[in-house]
Amino acid sequence: MNRPYRRNPLTIGSMAAVATVLLAGLSACSNAQAGGAQETTSEGSSVDWEAVGQAIGKEGEQMDGGVYRVNMPRSDLSVTSQDVDIKPGLALGSYAAFKETGENEALVMGDLVLTEDEYDEVISQLQEDGIEQTAIHKHLLEESPAIWWTHIEGRGEPVEMAEAINAALQLTGTPLSESGGGSEEVDFDTEQLDEIIGHTGKTEGGIHKYSIGRGESVTTEDGTELPPGMGVATALNFQPTGDGQAAINGDFVMTEEEVNPVIRALRENGIEVVALHNHHIDEEPRLLYMHFWANDDAETLAQGLRAALDKTNSS
Repeated sequence: MNRPYRRNPLTIGSMAAVATVLLAGLSACSNAQAGGAQETTSEGSSVDWEAVGQAIGKEGEQMDGGVYRVNMPRSDLSVTSQDVDIKPGLALGSYAAFKETGENEALVMGDLVLTEDEYDEVISQLQEDGIEQTAIHKHLLEESPAIWWTHIEGRGEPVEMAEAINAALQLTGTPLSESGGGSEEVDFDTEQLDEIIGHTGKTEGGIHKYSIGRGESVTTEDGTELPPGMGVATALNFQPTGDGQAAINGDFVMTEEEVNPVIRALRENGIEVVALHNHHIDEEPRLLYMHFWANDDAETLAQGLRAALDKTNSS
């Protein structure tokens, strides 16, 4: 496999240092979990995406912008955060997203949801096979058991990279045969939430979710465009907690000058900031991601998220 190139790869130690200064404490991720893109075809691609899905252990889907994305929710885990039982679609979504960059060559980016018992062995396996880490962080407050979200990136032959990711997944309890989706309904007015947020959400697996891309083009150092399906999207997820209330989790994707206006908008609306970090190393413009949490009236929280969203250059 071609080893991924990077000028300044992050280390676990450096990310741990960042974690100590995070305010108040999940990709879907992501956790730009849904990718926010429309399904498209793979005509004209030199990559056998079916073979990539087979190598990683689960069929993916073709997304807008030439992205092939495999979502791998951790439905095997029973995680709580502040007495809320977390559904996989709220904050426990591992994924790997591939984009063709040349003749049978691709960029892969993703986010793996790992327990502390799984973490070290998985990182060693990924590094051995040339898949690097670009961020290590938290998505939830006071979660039990302790979970870490680890962003990955690599460049090379797509099937080989998929095999490398599968080798790491085999060291976890990730159930590749399950989708984590389904038609479970929510007990709040999703149409009203859509009107407040200004986007049409999707209800899946008991979660009403939004995936909102940036208004400007985002590229890597060599000019590869990063569509929303690669994880470059604001994710707003609502999980019902009864009587019209919801737990919210997700992350805002922001440029540097947007970070503190978004923080102020969230705090003014009673929404806690969980983590502030990068997902990538060489993107242009530089982007930062902010995870959040609250459990309150769903429509009130939607108004707070909209206030924060309005501080960003979102599509």
